[in-house]
Amino acid sequence: MSMRLDHTHDVTARSWLASANDDETPFPLQNLPFGVFRRAGTAEAFRGGVALGDRVIDLSAVIEAGGFSGLAAQAAHACKQPTLNGFFGMGADAWRALRHALFALFKAQDGRERSGPGIDALEQCLVPQADAEYGLPAQIGDYTDFYTSIDHARNIVKLLRPDGTLSPNFQWMPVAYHGRVSSIGVAGQQVRRPYGQRLATGGRIPEVGPCTRLDYELELGIFIGVGNGQGTRIPVSSAEEYVFGLCLLNDWSARDIQAWESVPLGPFLAKNFATTLSPWIVTMDALAPYRAAWTRSSDDPQPLPYLLTPEMSAYGAIDIQLEVALETANHRRNRMPPTRLSRTSFCQQYWTVAQMVAHHTVGGCNLRSGDLLGSGTISGPTREEAGALIELTQAGHSPIRLPTGETRSFLDDGDVVVMTGWCERPGYARIGFGENRGEILPAKWD
Repeated sequence: MSMRLDHTHDVTARSWLASANDDETPFPLQNLPFGVFRRAGTAEAFRGGVALGDRVIDLSAVIEAGGFSGLAAQAAHACKQPTLNGFFGMGADAWRALRHALFALFKAQDGRERSGPGIDALEQCLVPQADAEYGLPAQIGDYTDFYTSIDHARNIVKLLRPDGTLSPNFQWMPVAYHGRVSSIGVAGQQVRRPYGQRLATGGRIPEVGPCTRLDYELELGIFIGVGNGQGTRIPVSSAEEYVFGLCLLNDWSARDIQAWESVPLGPFLAKNFATTLSPWIVTMDALAPYRAAWTRSSDDPQPLPYLLTPEMSAYGAIDIQLEVALETANHRRNRMPPTRLSRTSFCQQYWTVAQMVAHHTVGGCNLRSGDLLGSGTISGPTREEAGALIELTQAGHSPIRLPTGETRSFLDDGDVVVMTGWCERPGYARIGFGENRGEILPAKWD
C-alpha cells in the first residue's frame, strides 16, 4: 500500500503561485496531478503538464529553463510526448523524483536562496488552465471495468431481479468485463445518444431505436503505470507499485439496451458508445494521507489469501469524496449552477485498487503502461449516495425534481453531467481531481 508520507504532504507548505494557495483550488502544491495539454486553438503538440492552482506547469518549458536534473530530468523528458506512457513505464522512483523536483521549484522559500531557475523564468512556464485544451493522458491499450460496490450491486439486483440476491461470486472476487477503448474521451466529451436493440416490457419482438434510459455511472479510473510480464501475477502486497494514479470516470450506460443484451455475456452496445475521463491523474503518492482502514463484515466471506494482507486491512481503502451534479439546458438559460444529485465516498468500496490489480493478473494477464481500470459504480448505502440515476430514481419510478422545475428519470438531450472528487483530512491539505463533464447530444441514425 502507498502510505509513504514525506515533505510534499506538509500542510503548511505554500507556493509562490498565489492561486495554488486558494482554499478553493483542487490543485494546491501538495497535489501536482499529471495530464496532457496544449494551448487551445493552436497546432501545438500535446505534451505533459501538471496542474497547480489555476495554471498548467508546462514540463517542456521547465526543461528548457534548466529546472530539472538527474532522474527528475529524465522523467520530465519522457513527459514531452503526446501521451504519458513512457513516463508511466519508468516506475515509482521516477514519478517521485519529478514530483519532488516540482514541489521544490514551486514552493515559496521563505527568503532562502532558491536553486535552479528563478521565479520570473518559471512564471514563463505556466499556462492558464482557461487557455488550455486536454487530451487523453495515455494511449490506452486495454480498458477493464470492474463492479466493486456492494451497495450499488444490492441496489441494482433489487431493481432487476425478482429474488434480489447477489451473484455468489461478487463477494469472493472483484468481477469485471473488458470495455471499449476507441470511444474513451476526455472531459468536455459530447456523447451521442446511442441506438440499439431493446425489448419493451411484456414484448416478444425487440425493436431498434435510440436509447430511452440513458444513465451515467460515477467511477474512478485507475491508470496502470508499470506493467507485468505475460504469465506472471502481481501480488496484492505490491499491486499499488504498478499503479500511477486515479482520475474521475463516467461510464455512460444505456439501461434499456443493457437490460435486453446483457444475458449471458454482459453489456455490449449499452457501454461501448462512450466513456469520459477527467484530464488530471492524481498520483498515488498525493493520495497517501487519505488512506483508511478497509473492512469486511464478519458475516461476509473473507477474501482468499491472494487478495488480503494485514496492510490491506489497516489502510487499503482511500477516502475520496465524490459528487455528481446535473446541468440542464434550463440551468444554463437561467444562469443557475448545476444541481447536486448525490455524494458518496470511494472508501466504501467492497474491493480495493490493489485487489483489482492482483485479481486481474492472477491468471497471468499482462497489464501494460497506460492500461485503464474502472472502479465500477461507486455508491453508498443510502439513496443520497447513489452513483447512478437507475438507483437514484428507482429505475425511473421515482423521478428527481430539479430547482428548474424539471424532473428526470434518466438523462435528456442537452444534459451535462458534472462529476467532482476531492480528499480532505485534518492536518493535511485538501486536494481535488477537478471536473469531469460530459454532454448528451441527440441520437443520429445517419
